[in-house]
Amino acid sequence: MFRKLHVFAVPAVILAALALAGCSGVASAANSSTASGRTASGKLEVVATTNVWGDIAASVGGDHVAVTSLISDPNIDPHEFQADARDQLAIAKAAVVIKNGGGYDDFANTMLAAAGNPKRVVLDAVELSGKKASGAAGLNEHVWYDFPTVEKVADRLSSAFAQIDPKNAAVYAQNAATLNTKIAELVTQEGALKAKYAGEGVAITEPVPLYLLEAIALVDKTPQKFSEAVQNNTDVAPSVLNDTLALLSGHVVKLLVYNEQTTGAQTDAVLAAAKNAGVPVVPVTETLPKGKTYLSWMSGNLDAVAAALSK
Repeated sequence: MFRKLHVFAVPAVILAALALAGCSGVASAANSSTASGRTASGKLEVVATTNVWGDIAASVGGDHVAVTSLISDPNIDPHEFQADARDQLAIAKAAVVIKNGGGYDDFANTMLAAAGNPKRVVLDAVELSGKKASGAAGLNEHVWYDFPTVEKVADRLSSAFAQIDPKNAAVYAQNAATLNTKIAELVTQEGALKAKYAGEGVAITEPVPLYLLEAIALVDKTPQKFSEAVQNNTDVAPSVLNDTLALLSGHVVKLLVYNEQTTGAQTDAVLAAAKNAGVPVVPVTETLPKGKTYLSWMSGNLDAVAAALSK
């Protein structure tokens, strides 16, 4: 299955402290803030499990929301995230929480349960996508690489914000429409690449960018057991590794796309093979790189794939 072995955790001591009403400053602050879900200046408090969905929420909410992204460091593997009391407090105060779902950020479920507040709006991107497990490959939970899903999330955020803050409903609707118009331009860019390169082979280290590659109609030639092992941080059988390396040395694929946030011996081996064979390499990430917006990030990914395919 395309499913990571996540190591997200909420330390029990944090949950215990927050569960004891009035026994700590954190718990008291969380309980007093939850009722309104707004900052002192009146903005809606929004929490996203990653800065990818945080950027989408900020784009839709504009000046009327204050967004906290729990996972935002582009220099670390997001699967090593450890929640702390500050993260739990942010969840407790939020009017809206946007999580990825699909098993990617299950730590949020534990935190939401500890925080209570049934009036809080919780959005699940995988549920909104409508995507299901696909055969032996299972569910590819990296739905932020699927532009139609991002459009659905933007629309649902708009309606959630409007429900809580009806006086600014028109602003949220316009912001979502503007964002989705720009996302549609990315879809057009995918279509142009599809028209030119449909059917070309590609290798990956993990299924992170697969939705984008599939939209271009590129064919993933990677042995499933290889990408599955890399994303689950388990050993790859020598025969499977050899089959993967042969894709590069034999020029069976036009490019290699790899997740630069999770490296290791097996990833290093395929990167070296690609370099030796002169196969273009395109790095991707799971979280938003520093200084990028979602739109500039994905546009850059498409440009990099286009440049690699043209070689």
